Amino acid sequence: MPERQSSRRDAIRNREAVLAAADALFTRRESPDDVTMADVAAAAGVGKGTLFRAFGDRAGLLRALYEARLEPIRRAIETGPPPLGPSTPPRDRVLALLDAALCFKLDNRRLAQALEEGGGSSPYRVEHYERWHSLLRAVLEQIPGLTDSDFTAHALLAATRADLVEHLAGEEHVPRERLRSQLANFVTRVLASGPPQGATTEE
Repeated sequence: MPERQSSRRDAIRNREAVLAAADALFTRRESPDDVTMADVAAAAGVGKGTLFRAFGDRAGLLRALYEARLEPIRRAIETGPPPLGPSTPPRDRVLALLDAALCFKLDNRRLAQALEEGGGSSPYRVEHYERWHSLLRAVLEQIPGLTDSDFTAHALLAATRADLVEHLAGEEHVPRERLRSQLANFVTRVLASGPPQGATTEE
């Protein structure tokens, strides 16, 4: 039993060291593609075998690091006070949720890019996207008169995609506060508009 507990403690310690090392590497490198599993293992002081056993592959490591960074926002969304918490009026909460998503992508540009582009898989099928979409759709459904919450959630989240954020912030050098203001204005217009003339909706 003591050996098993020691082994578990070592595994937890190794995992934390790997996440800290990966975090530092993604922050320093210009491109997310520059960070390899060998780089992370060396920076964390663990063998590559330990890395692959703990996370499976590079995509698994990216997901774990992304989730660790996202955890404070997730807690605020689920149980926190306004503006993200569940006691916030639906329209204001939609604005706050999308602002939080944008700020998260701005603060984690290289990591978000690597995760959304990694492995050629659809960014819409990764767990964190499904969580954002599900939560946003549920809040949109609380807004009277707003139709097709599922598509609207997809369309609004598209404005916070990592590749778009990187293009605007990294290549066009749009200031952070201007991006936040532009997103808020866009979301406000979407929420204020009704369905197009003659359009039909499915319940």
